Amino acid sequence: MLKRELIDTAVIEDGETLELYSHGRDFMIVLGRNELMSTRMRFSEEQLAELTFDRLESKAARILIGGYGMGFTLRAALARMDQGGEAVVGEIAPAIIEWAKGPMAELTGETLEDPRVDLKICDVRALIDDANDGTCAKFDAILLDVDNGPDGLVRADNNRLYSRTGLGKARDALVPGGILAVWSAAPDPAFRRRLKDARFDVEERRVRSRPNNKGAHHVIWFARKSA
Repeated sequence: MLKRELIDTAVIEDGETLELYSHGRDFMIVLGRNELMSTRMRFSEEQLAELTFDRLESKAARILIGGYGMGFTLRAALARMDQGGEAVVGEIAPAIIEWAKGPMAELTGETLEDPRVDLKICDVRALIDDANDGTCAKFDAILLDVDNGPDGLVRADNNRLYSRTGLGKARDALVPGGILAVWSAAPDPAFRRRLKDARFDVEERRVRSRPNNKGAHHVIWFARKSA
């Protein structure tokens, strides 16, 4: 039987430790007892991008992705994005990008060299603030997968992103008709109500973590700003 092998560790903000493991040909990133992501459970992260682009009028969209993770959402977005589009990626943990370019380089491929990608090592909230104060253009879509859902499991500060104030800032950073898409490992009725309170039109979809209708059910909320 194959055993998990620890490849590297990285201390993130708040002193928490991320661990990168290999298991045969698969990789997984773990926080404590929680497996945050793995190459086996990728489908719902890809669907975060796929289903968002299904709802966008233009495929030359300017989108914001937070965070990078293992790059599944970004690669799925680039596969749907026309030339002239842009994917701004906010990843707060430098080690995640180091792992993408190092142990997981085969998985990453040329993703981070794509001219449509603008990678920022920062909190995605700073990029939302930039769109609000005019430092950069507003987004056609904001795709958030920075935690295990809107509950601040990885970083307590992520709760601010999913608060009423944070959702209001995300709404203001979108163009009219723009979409805020949020990934979660589990349903959260209170978060859905907060989205509606932030004046979004809300759609909730449940998707499998693995293709072929296998694996755990995850949730994606698509919150549209009125045109």
